[in-house]
Amino acid sequence: MTPRLCVIEGDGIGHEVVPVAVRLLTSLLPALEVVPADGGWDCFRRRGEAIPAETLEKARHCRALLFGAVASPAHKVPGYRSAIVTLRRELDTYANLRPVRSLPLPGSRSGVDLLIVRENTEGLYVGEEQGDGERATATRVITRAASQRIALCAYRLADEQSRRRVTIAHKANILPLTCGLFRDTVRGVAAGYPEIETDEMLVDALAFRLANDPESFDVVLTTNLFGDILSDLAAVWCGGMGMAPSINLGDRFVLAEPVHGAAPDIAGRGIANPLATILSAALLLRYAWDEPALAQTLEQAVDQVLRDGARTPDLAGAGAESISTMEMERLVSSALD
Repeated sequence: MTPRLCVIEGDGIGHEVVPVAVRLLTSLLPALEVVPADGGWDCFRRRGEAIPAETLEKARHCRALLFGAVASPAHKVPGYRSAIVTLRRELDTYANLRPVRSLPLPGSRSGVDLLIVRENTEGLYVGEEQGDGERATATRVITRAASQRIALCAYRLADEQSRRRVTIAHKANILPLTCGLFRDTVRGVAAGYPEIETDEMLVDALAFRLANDPESFDVVLTTNLFGDILSDLAAVWCGGMGMAPSINLGDRFVLAEPVHGAAPDIAGRGIANPLATILSAALLLRYAWDEPALAQTLEQAVDQVLRDGARTPDLAGAGAESISTMEMERLVSSALD
């Protein structure tokens, strides 16, 4: 079957970094059929929809997606809903995976190799808010069904990747009904995997340890908002947000996305770091098309380029020598040969 990829560049630097990753993907997977589609905040301003119906149709036809950078308004805009949240919801990609591993960068810490598994469809991100200008409330939704399927995903991945411990992050001491339901449901799934150690931590204590002792974690399993925050915190150990890949898994669809934003201050200047998008493309090879050897080849090419000292401006720091987006692509491509 011909592999297909729906490509949504999104906003800002997405138009620069996504084509880089697509070209590298097609060099490794020549039969790949690339299907471009529209989506994002700019799309909403042009068309009144962040994800048009034809984009969803293309996504469902391809079953694998690469989404670039996301821009969002800082205030409520009638009719607007985040493009990436819409895609996750419509495609039911209920598991967000954020791998964090040591990279050959000065700020990266050796010995880190952890996976954060985040429930992706509910929690506080259901978007149910009310307010009258004096008081505002948000509804947090936790269900047994969603908690069970994310737990099954986390333990299956731990088993497949020979990871030996899953840490449940929750706040059941303060939120006994919602976090308690999540924690207890995960415990029930864990009972079916006796070969994998299970422990749990309150999310604030876990955040402290993650900031000081990231090597002590293997798989961290948590709810939507907690996973969003913890995974951004953990990104410091792999070189920062410009180096952080992610992938969203569902039963039918796979959606890869770099974690960084649209970076409008540098968009169009040719200096954006494409490595998070390239590493997200490696996750597509692994999870969408079952090509772990090709995924490892791409990841190793990135590692080699970094070991050789290549740095885009965000990695080089102020005043240090740096290279362009296109030069980084060239170096990674050469490392693949």
